Amino acid sequence: MTDNRLLHILALQHVPFIGDITAKKLINHCGSVEAIFKEKKHHLLQIDGIGTHVIRDLFNTSHFKAAEAEMQFISESNIQCLYFMDDGYPQRLNQCIDSPILLFQVGNVSLENQRIISIVGARKITTSGIAFCNKLIEELVPFNPVIVSGFAYGTDITAQKAAIKHGLQTIGCLAHGLNQIYPKTHKKYMVDVEKNGGFFTDFWSSDPFDRNNFLKRNRVIAGVSQATIVIESAEKGGSLVTADIANSYNRDVFAVPGRTTDSQSVGCNNLIKFQKAHLLSNPLDIPYMLNWELETKQKPTIQKQLFIELEPDEQRIYGYLQTKSKEELDSIAINCDLPTYKVASLLLNMELKGVIRPLPGKLFEII
Repeated sequence: MTDNRLLHILALQHVPFIGDITAKKLINHCGSVEAIFKEKKHHLLQIDGIGTHVIRDLFNTSHFKAAEAEMQFISESNIQCLYFMDDGYPQRLNQCIDSPILLFQVGNVSLENQRIISIVGARKITTSGIAFCNKLIEELVPFNPVIVSGFAYGTDITAQKAAIKHGLQTIGCLAHGLNQIYPKTHKKYMVDVEKNGGFFTDFWSSDPFDRNNFLKRNRVIAGVSQATIVIESAEKGGSLVTADIANSYNRDVFAVPGRTTDSQSVGCNNLIKFQKAHLLSNPLDIPYMLNWELETKQKPTIQKQLFIELEPDEQRIYGYLQTKSKEELDSIAINCDLPTYKVASLLLNMELKGVIRPLPGKLFEII
């Protein structure tokens, strides 16, 4: 991206009443961001949804002065700028109508891997929530997903620390400019996150720190990901907002159920009850529901030992498959008298153990 284009993008961002949706309208109508500032006002007013109050301050030169100051910060801080019309912009995020026209990035982010999931939840995460989150990421390691979160207290930092521990890429989406970090106590994790991924934000260094920024930040968390997972949530909370945004983007949402008496499970239980999220009880539900296939080179080489490492329900499935050359998921569930969703998770687990293999058409057989 040229400095001239970046200058004009930043200047457009600085104009009051012009958000990302309006900015995209102007860019698409004029052909480029530079052309907007050369267009006559009466031509801009012909654009659907563009009124006098929107563009009345558009040609104020102060926006370019502010843009120049931000460009200096960007240059000095080695920040990468991702423009929504460029190839390097996150593909899934670009499908969202309100995605940022400009995204700031630091670190070693690589989005070539399309298995990207967001993990969010309560800031006051319980010990059982921490345990499930750690187990979830540990069992997803063979699928090598990218873990996205908000770098906040509780669930966010639990997920991102677990990703780092297991060598997975992780991305923290921030609700402020890259000249600061919140919470300050998480500064100690920044180097590890940047080594194993990095940070995204669409906020300037000069933007005031505001609580509403967190709600705006959530659209990036939901938009960049294939699915959003809510580990725990009270009846109200930012993670529920992220889940609603993900639903509005037609993305999968998963929620971990909890006891009805647990305050930090109310939000997740409601998501499931009102069919806003899939019930997530087993980490391997994720690759099954998202149709992830385990790469051959990642499969562990384990000598087959009949029943020694199999759970009782897995033994039942294994015994049934011994009588068949190959069988479908639904038939296995019926004949083994187990729920289909549970059989799907068990089959994935048995595949990881190296005792069965999937075939085309959702068939399975003993190795």
